Amino acid sequence: MNNPIYPGLILTNRYKIVKQLGHGGFGRTYLAEDNHRFQEPCVLKEFAPQVQGSYALQKSQELFEREAGVLYKLRHPQIPGFREMFRFKLDGEGYLFLVQDYVEGKTYRALLENRKRQGTFFRETEVTRFLLQILPVLEYIHNLGVIHRDISPDNIILRSSDKLPVLIDFGGVKETATKVVSEYAHGISLQATRLGKVGYAPDEQMRLGMINANSDLYALAATVLVLLTGKEPSFLIDPHNLTFNWRKIISISPNLGNVLDKMLAPKPSDRYSTVGQVIAELENFASSTDLAATQAAPNVIPTQPITADQISNVTTTPASQIPVTTNNTQKFSIWSKILLVLVTIFSMGGIGWVAGNFWLEYNSNQKEKIVNKKPEELSGRLQKSGIEESFFFPLVDNFFYAKYPQKKGQTLSDETSEDKLWKWRWYEIANQLLNKLETLSLDARRRLGNYSKDDIYRWKSQLSRLNISSAAFNDLTDAKFFYLFSEQPRGKNIIGLPMGQIWQAIATDTMKGLQSRNSLEEIRFTPGSFREVVNGNLQPGEGKIYLAWIQADQILRVRLRVNSPEVFLSIYPPEKYRGRSRALIEDRNINLWRGKTLTSGYYQFVVVSSSDKPIEYFLGVAARDRINSRY
Repeated sequence: MNNPIYPGLILTNRYKIVKQLGHGGFGRTYLAEDNHRFQEPCVLKEFAPQVQGSYALQKSQELFEREAGVLYKLRHPQIPGFREMFRFKLDGEGYLFLVQDYVEGKTYRALLENRKRQGTFFRETEVTRFLLQILPVLEYIHNLGVIHRDISPDNIILRSSDKLPVLIDFGGVKETATKVVSEYAHGISLQATRLGKVGYAPDEQMRLGMINANSDLYALAATVLVLLTGKEPSFLIDPHNLTFNWRKIISISPNLGNVLDKMLAPKPSDRYSTVGQVIAELENFASSTDLAATQAAPNVIPTQPITADQISNVTTTPASQIPVTTNNTQKFSIWSKILLVLVTIFSMGGIGWVAGNFWLEYNSNQKEKIVNKKPEELSGRLQKSGIEESFFFPLVDNFFYAKYPQKKGQTLSDETSEDKLWKWRWYEIANQLLNKLETLSLDARRRLGNYSKDDIYRWKSQLSRLNISSAAFNDLTDAKFFYLFSEQPRGKNIIGLPMGQIWQAIATDTMKGLQSRNSLEEIRFTPGSFREVVNGNLQPGEGKIYLAWIQADQILRVRLRVNSPEVFLSIYPPEKYRGRSRALIEDRNINLWRGKTLTSGYYQFVVVSSSDKPIEYFLGVAARDRINSRY
């Protein structure tokens, strides 16, 4: 059967097909232009499982929509945004599409193939940096209860704009499709639709369908070894004991090798249980490895101050941790650098060497002085901020142990230089946290540690008088909260927890902004007019609510004009009606929405920004009788 979807075709008067990107077991993938977003490129993924009967198709689409709903909640700069899902009919055939952001760049598979053609592979420093950049993305999705299931060089893109790895093609959709075909298809083989790739996915995932967080860690480590060796897992795995025999092919530092071995342990119980554990181990040696290589050129004096982390690592790095490589080209490069350094030292009378060592010694002394001053400085800042130490210090501990779980239960002291380094890290986290809390009002900060559910009940009463729903209020509060603490998982009930205290402090300021009308505005239609346009500027993490009284049985049309994918619109019906209705749209980055009003009252239009820059926007609201609704 010929594919009726072709380049130039426009779907739903919005998406213009540019070209087909691929064709999988459950449909095609297309590159398209979004006409509602200034022809911005996007990806359309078709869901078309080979099932028989209308009931089977309807059931499969319901499962697909549910899985896509989970992916829609993912908001991370290194995950393509899931914009929307839509149905489309063409020549009597129905289509279901998932719309995602388009990522400009090359997959790590393509990057590896380019290097193989040149006779090279990825270096240890490159894959270490790659791990430190991609692991926080895994930590984010795992905190939300999402497992990728299909990590490989094909499903990670190096984004051209910022050179960061981006995680694509989540396996949950494939799993849903596989279940559908398995249940409803007749005579169709599932061999080509395994969940995960052989060699990348662990044995328990391929054979039993068992997945957890360390399934992704296993696949990521396998990906790293492929990048280092240029060989597929099937070549590296011993079929008898399922272990990776990579040491015969490459030589890397024991630190990284041990981390990879633990990530790839055949038994799930022998692997790391969380991403945070891997990050902590990598951070302990990654900076020292990078700086050890830098010491080969001692005449180069850093132009920026060296951090305490770097100072400690430079002075304590054993020579055995310096990465060893068997690549002849790299050996030649190292000897060339050493020769250049020696010539430079002698020609400059050793000035560079002396200056470099003086700088390290000076900064090492400065580190101890700063650590000694930290308690006094922090205490002074806390006093001015109005935050109680009894609330703040345990909160810092939570952040510290989340980042460095290996230190949990240990007392931080000043006895050794290493102890001082850990104390330095604790104070750095404390300062970063205090910087964020100082963006709140003094009244909100003073109550940290003392908020309760009574405050929430009081806010609900105040919101009712303002004709605002709790959902709209939460949108504004969440915008500021997740701007300050983007690493926190969404959808988790944190009331009663320390982070819940911060959310309630932000909610206190949100309520003040609504009551003062700084973040609340009523749209009043001019007599004889059915359309109004308002505009404003949103600061980072800011939002605004617009109210408009609209009669029932009207055609409502809302247009948001903004040149940013990080501004989101929600529309809520009158609060008294919400017991029988959900939000009309919620947290959507869309240009136009149109629908019918079912009740009279104040409709709420919420605009929030997750951008780190000020954003200007225009919001148009129009409502007319259905009899005369062409606009």
